[in-house]
Amino acid sequence: MVTLSTSKGKNVVLLFFPAAFTSTCTKELCQTRDELSFFDNLNAEVYGISVDMPFTLAKFRADNNLNFSLLSDFNKEAITAYGCKYDTWILGLKGVAKRSSFVIDKEGVVRFAEILENASDYPNFAGIKKALEELK
Repeated sequence: MVTLSTSKGKNVVLLFFPAAFTSTCTKELCQTRDELSFFDNLNAEVYGISVDMPFTLAKFRADNNLNFSLLSDFNKEAITAYGCKYDTWILGLKGVAKRSSFVIDKEGVVRFAEILENASDYPNFAGIKKALEELK
């Protein structure tokens, strides 16, 4: 179990994504992997979150050599709390995470939030990075 208090004293980047092994999600998380030193240098903990099973996320993480934590929100508590849940997604799937990103400062205040309605849209990494740089 992971809570924001787990990362107390660090900035946190939450990257909600609809589903492991899909093209846009893979591209997003691989870009995050490739740029993780940027986040590390700004004392930011990065978490990828989806409603996939933990076993699926473990395989996805291994297959893509992801160097940050992927968290399962299988019970849909986080996506509900952050307001980033599709009522109905493709193929009639219900309760899937919308592609969303949040930057939360060391005090637990949300400093950047983006919730995308279209799952094929790509996150605003420039906005995420700018928010983190402003927290230096």
